[in-house]
Amino acid sequence: MAFQLVMAQFGSSSTKQENLDKAEKALEEATRVHHADIVVFPEAFMSFYQIGTPRERKLEDAEPLDGHFVTTMRALAKQYGVWVVFGTRETTEDTNDDRVYNSAVILNSAGEIVSNYRKTHLYDAFGAQESRDIKPGTALFEPIETPFGKLGLFVCYELRFPEIARYQALHGADILLVPSGWVRGHVKEQHWESLVTTRALENTAYVVAVNQINEFYIGQSLIVDPMGIVVARGAETETLIPHRIDLERVREVRAKLPSHLHRQAHLYG
Repeated sequence: MAFQLVMAQFGSSSTKQENLDKAEKALEEATRVHHADIVVFPEAFMSFYQIGTPRERKLEDAEPLDGHFVTTMRALAKQYGVWVVFGTRETTEDTNDDRVYNSAVILNSAGEIVSNYRKTHLYDAFGAQESRDIKPGTALFEPIETPFGKLGLFVCYELRFPEIARYQALHGADILLVPSGWVRGHVKEQHWESLVTTRALENTAYVVAVNQINEFYIGQSLIVDPMGIVVARGAETETLIPHRIDLERVREVRAKLPSHLHRQAHLYG
């Protein structure tokens, strides 16, 4: 089974309509030029705020899944007949907690919400404290059956936790989607490529890691195949990055490298 995936390596602004306009342009080009079956946008694509933006402004920006941003993205997915994955800030119903969710939404080509994942492992590292504004989800993403094989998903910082990717693989994922906003910093680019490559190789699965790009994020989105080979790469600019994925490659690699069958799970407790 082969299909066309397009990574939409874009930066977003604090104006949601600008980001929706950018999404529509990306989907039009991805389907017309690259014949995309699925388009993956970065983490928190709905809105980006500069350091120093008042906390209240960022939290007020959040929307429910039936809000304007997701509803418009659903209409675009249906209009262009393509599956779409993107990051958003989702409101909660917890009156005792003013934080919001860092969510990733999966839409099918009919514009329906197939799944929504709330980031569970938060970026309280390198001087940042994501947990100040973001409420963690309570469960890992459960891989879903799609026309493109079984998809797993996790978000950005969660690349640093091998258990998350392994959970997806053990539940049948052929492809791991990783919408990201990987922050610039000393050796961070090395961490990015090393972690994306390792998660692919150790689970003999494709990893599709789509990153935001601006003065704060590094871009350099990657697709790594099940043998740990980088098969698509973004630069330091906004761009669409197409790649045709053939799931026969997953079966081929797992046949010659059946590490998933060699696990001694009784030793890992």
